[in-house]
Amino acid sequence: MVLVTGLPEHGAFQLYTLIEADRAAILPEHLSFTQGVILPLAIGASTSALFSQKHGQVMPGVSTPLLGLPYPSFDRSLASSERLLVIYGGSSTVGLTTTQLATASGITVLTIAGSHNFSISQQCGATQVFDHKDPLVVEKTAEAILKSGLDFIGILDTIAIPETYETNLRILDKVGGGHLICSHPPPKQAPINVKVSMIYAVNDAEIPLFNNYVTGALQTGKLKCLPEPIVVGRGLKYIQDALKKLESGVSAGKVVVEL
Repeated sequence: MVLVTGLPEHGAFQLYTLIEADRAAILPEHLSFTQGVILPLAIGASTSALFSQKHGQVMPGVSTPLLGLPYPSFDRSLASSERLLVIYGGSSTVGLTTTQLATASGITVLTIAGSHNFSISQQCGATQVFDHKDPLVVEKTAEAILKSGLDFIGILDTIAIPETYETNLRILDKVGGGHLICSHPPPKQAPINVKVSMIYAVNDAEIPLFNNYVTGALQTGKLKCLPEPIVVGRGLKYIQDALKKLESGVSAGKVVVEL
């Protein structure tokens, strides 16, 4: 919230942080705070990517997505869609959370991830997972999109670096264009048939999700706190160690400092 309000009490790196009730959920007894802390920022990013119905700008010339997809439902008859989403970085926190929320909305999800993370991506609902190191990943992903016969939403890139942008733009070229949704500033140049946007993790689209879905989904296990936490220590003094851990590279894990 500090990104929006600028108030220090809404910021991180402190023992207690204030948050609006509409952007919080009740953790069931079987989940610890160490597990639960994995989700809030990822839920915000996911809702920005999937559910926002309000136009916004992250920076000059870069808009937020405006997909306005249906929210997840506990009623299986309502959670049906003829749409398909590709997620690059499917085993990241945002990737796994988006996979779960999109799947709960009836959306078919294909992901691109490391081969050692296929299982966790499928556990969250991905119907197909492609190895990002496979030299034919572009061809295989594009073929799966075209063969699905579903309405192609686009690609969500949760890694969002030049190498992943190159792969995603090649996939979009093979399927005739589409929407590239980025977790960081998008590529400066994109083909005319590719729309680019950037997610913003604090947004009003998350409020209905927290109010109507998250608590119940956690209680029933429909929403999982994944990936698993990687605890680097207890206390604010371990923040720097956590940053170093992130810098060294983390795969299918969420770095956590306990308080």
